[in-house]
Amino acid sequence: MLKPDEKIAASNEYETADWEMRVGRMRAVEGTDVDKRLAPRTLVIGITAGGKSIAYPLSALQKQSPIVDTAGSVPIMLVLGEDNRSVRAFETTVDGRRLEFFAKVEKARAPSGPVQLVDSETGSTWNFEGKAVAGPLTGRELKKVSVLEDFWFDWRIYHPDTSVYQIGPR
Repeated sequence: MLKPDEKIAASNEYETADWEMRVGRMRAVEGTDVDKRLAPRTLVIGITAGGKSIAYPLSALQKQSPIVDTAGSVPIMLVLGEDNRSVRAFETTVDGRRLEFFAKVEKARAPSGPVQLVDSETGSTWNFEGKAVAGPLTGRELKKVSVLEDFWFDWRIYHPDTSVYQIGPR
């Protein structure tokens, strides 16, 4: 654990423990083009692939992981880590073949255990790093897609043409 700098602590320059809660109540600067699809301070995972930007509410990922989607013409997958906060995204094409992924469920595995995925095409098992660890594709790796966790109001400012992912049919 980090120890506070005594000089700064003595001058009361550190923020109080409720700082995050107080900032969360502040008005968000949204500009003149207010987009009401999400509340301004909704945490989103933003990706840009295939020339398209998409915002995935973190709450959607916490309800449904992995999320399999398409950005432009690029098939992608977003996966939530075992800590229920970390997110990784990958292109889901290997050797020109599009793979579809599902969470691997094992009765012996605790709900908070390591994330494991299985592709329905080959039955290979994949880890949170996007690497096949068992099956015909063992050793292969999925191409990573950059993710950015941001507030909706901020993501929207820099990605005005963004789509918003919604669970269920669109």
